[in-house]
Amino acid sequence: MAPPAMSRDLRCLAGAVFLSAAGDLLALIVLALQVHALTGSGLAVSALFAATLLPMVLLAPLAGLVADRCESVRVLVLASLAQAAVAAALAFSGGELAAILALTALLTIGNAFAQPAEFTLIPAVAGAGRVTEATGVVESARYAGFAAGPLLAAGLAALGPQTALLANAVTFLAIAIAAGTMRARRPPSARVPGERLHALEGFRVLRRDRVLRITLAAAVGALLFISASLTVEIFYLKDVVGASDTAYALLVCAWMAGMVSGATALARRVPPRIIAAAALVALAVQGAGMGAQATWAILPVAFAGYLVGGVGHGVKNVLLRGLISARVPAAVHGRAFAAYNAARNSAELGAVGAGGLLVTAVGPRVALVIAASGPILAAAAGLTALLRPPAPRREAAYAEAGAT
Repeated sequence: MAPPAMSRDLRCLAGAVFLSAAGDLLALIVLALQVHALTGSGLAVSALFAATLLPMVLLAPLAGLVADRCESVRVLVLASLAQAAVAAALAFSGGELAAILALTALLTIGNAFAQPAEFTLIPAVAGAGRVTEATGVVESARYAGFAAGPLLAAGLAALGPQTALLANAVTFLAIAIAAGTMRARRPPSARVPGERLHALEGFRVLRRDRVLRITLAAAVGALLFISASLTVEIFYLKDVVGASDTAYALLVCAWMAGMVSGATALARRVPPRIIAAAALVALAVQGAGMGAQATWAILPVAFAGYLVGGVGHGVKNVLLRGLISARVPAAVHGRAFAAYNAARNSAELGAVGAGGLLVTAVGPRVALVIAASGPILAAAAGLTALLRPPAPRREAAYAEAGAT
């Protein structure tokens, strides 16, 4: 019997997420290669990645509040239509660095509002007791899209960046159509009389829960290191390994294929009682896969490292998002997911800048090893904290601080 997680509405949501991920990574690869060719500067590539992160951080409280107070499908459709227009403008930017950075930032503003809406729709289409499975379906669709994006980039490389960026604009129109055909709705949260609209409530609810506080802190702390690889890897693969543009796109595809495998084959098999610990183990595997490729700078080793790291990444993401859905009240889901995204993107924002500096200071290979060490150390620290009995006074202080 097919599980409720494969309902028509979930397929529509997963389809929208697939298209979004494929288009995002298609555009990011094309733009990263374009900026690398234009400038040859690690700092310029870092600036591009920063443009994909900064709006997510700055707008997270507002976007989370909108996701909780507005009907989620409508938010997703309107954001996607706006992104289609910006993506089309990006295709005709003329290859100027300033225009690329500005339009990329505008495109990311749409993502800031669309992503919390996507996450809040998962419980609405999952069915009772199926949130983790539904999260796995949606995350698998996301990673499949991430795997398809590099393939599209490789296939469209001969036609030039404009064609690839126009294809990205088309994906946003398709997302709006897919989301608009959903029957399920996640209505706005009912407002309690006298309630104040706390845009920052998402941060507070994540901090109050001990398991979430420890697990998410480890995951976000790891991003301070591992996200430096966004900048480091293009220099490592192009300048050390000697990968072609097509090989670079296929390596990114290998990571995403690993994520799909982890999300579909492993994450759903994790017992609920050990989800937090399993997420931290997966975090360590993610870092180990990334660091292993630096042992021998040849393409087969890079592919193997990308596959292993991707598996860990996929398992970790599904388990963390399922953990948030399970431990946070539904009325605050939008703000909680937006807060988590803001924390992640803040860490990534600092890391991509550090990646450019690391490449300049120590070279791509050593920089890659440094970036890979963070997830392993963070996972070890998080597991130690989870196993340690909680201090009653400290937990009471967190609860009291969260209530104010």
